[in-house]
Amino acid sequence: MGLIDRMGPQTLRLLALLIVLALVLGFFATQIPNYLSGRLFNRISSAVAIMALIACGQTLVILTRNIDLSVGSIVGFVAYATGMMIHQFPEMHPLLLVAFSMLLGGAFGAVNGVLVAYARVPAIIVTLGTMAIFRSMLVELADGTSINTSMLPGWLVNFPNQRLFEIGELQFRAGFVTALAVVLLAHVALSRLRPARKLYAVGSNPEAAKMAGINTRATVFWAFVLAGALTGLAGFMFLARFGNITVVAGLGFELQSVAAAVVGGVNIFGGSGLVLGAFLGAVLVNVIDTSLVRWQLVTEFWREAVLGALILTSVAVDQVVMRRLTRLRSRKRAAPAETPAREVRP
Repeated sequence: MGLIDRMGPQTLRLLALLIVLALVLGFFATQIPNYLSGRLFNRISSAVAIMALIACGQTLVILTRNIDLSVGSIVGFVAYATGMMIHQFPEMHPLLLVAFSMLLGGAFGAVNGVLVAYARVPAIIVTLGTMAIFRSMLVELADGTSINTSMLPGWLVNFPNQRLFEIGELQFRAGFVTALAVVLLAHVALSRLRPARKLYAVGSNPEAAKMAGINTRATVFWAFVLAGALTGLAGFMFLARFGNITVVAGLGFELQSVAAAVVGGVNIFGGSGLVLGAFLGAVLVNVIDTSLVRWQLVTEFWREAVLGALILTSVAVDQVVMRRLTRLRSRKRAAPAETPAREVRP
């Protein structure tokens, strides 16, 4: 108990998430033959690389008391536009192509940021609208065509599955390692850099942040821009992993990214959360989604229902646990003051 008392709320959330992940793996291991294997790790790590980047960007927005429901459309548009770009300019340097994807995603994020931060339109309304607009732009851009692997250079198609190193049967591939590196950089920035810490200040108490001299509008704007850039990078990864891009690319990523962030302990009301938690949330969501596909007792309909229930449960548990922790710590701090002083006899 003493060790738990010394842990911060975010550390406790990460610990609880790891325990839940272990329990989920243990449960499915009893239901699915040959479940726990290097093959499962390789499949999950390849799939989670894309969602980890989107969830990381979603976390930045949620920290400021906002939400981005346009991420799926941004992924689809960026993936298709990047495929067209490399098809027309096959000699383009890989870093330039990545920069193009992130700049395009950042531009979409800037549109959301301007409308939310400066036009003062609620984020859920803005991003619901831009989700449809960006998807319509993709349909117009595609004009009934699609991107396929034959139009892409070999280095791009091979990038996500390129093995960097192995530990037994566990293969650490380029796509997963890249996503993990980005998440760690974002974690360090949010932990150490003062400009990044403003996201927490704005989300915790916007009025107090404004009185402290923080430009709350600019902070919210840049949160959307950075989220768009990370989503653009996810679009690049989506193109590299699947190769075949149609107008429905990225559909449904909105729910999954919010689920990953919330399940990972990011407070939906802003002000608290870790990108590492969002990363673990993405892993947990992907483990459940992948395992339900192999579990014959569950249909496609119930997969979505389970994901929705997971979001509701996570939000409810987060609120209950945080309230109890706050009350417990308040009582412990007040206990010494309430203890009556002993009589001192001469």
